[in-house]
Amino acid sequence: MNAGLKVGLAELKQPTWQAVIMFALGFWLSCSVILDFVIMPALSSAGMMSQGSFATAGYSIFWIFNRIELLCATVVLSSLLVLRGTSNLYRYVRRWSILLAALLLAIALIYTYVMTPQMSALAMQLNLWQPATGMPVGMVEMHEGYGVLEAIKLIAGTTILGWCYQDYRNLA
Repeated sequence: MNAGLKVGLAELKQPTWQAVIMFALGFWLSCSVILDFVIMPALSSAGMMSQGSFATAGYSIFWIFNRIELLCATVVLSSLLVLRGTSNLYRYVRRWSILLAALLLAIALIYTYVMTPQMSALAMQLNLWQPATGMPVGMVEMHEGYGVLEAIKLIAGTTILGWCYQDYRNLA
């Protein structure tokens, strides 16, 4: 009886893959919302975006955050691939969740290796004698692209989160 109790407790302590996915997505999406709707607007309203050194500070912030995004995206995709054959999710939901997770990874890769370096390069002030004049011309299009990718990321992430939560509740 004591051995049975130990096995039962060990099973309760093991995290399920749905819980891992929900934690990674919850952490990632909440950090994205805080960065996009709290930190960046606060820096903008404080006038930091018009400073010449903001490109360096922005690149430092996003360099760290982009690596966290890559880590979370790979955890989500890997966990969904593990669940591929064992989950109670319907067959089409499993396929769509893996496709959406691959899309999330692609967005994180685009942010890390395309958008962040390009936006930092556009904002970098190379002429120290010329005062900072505000946002460069190409930056507006980059911000629009970032906004579209961010909306896609939030929609795809919350969709996967909802499916995993539903699957987790069905298992319990």
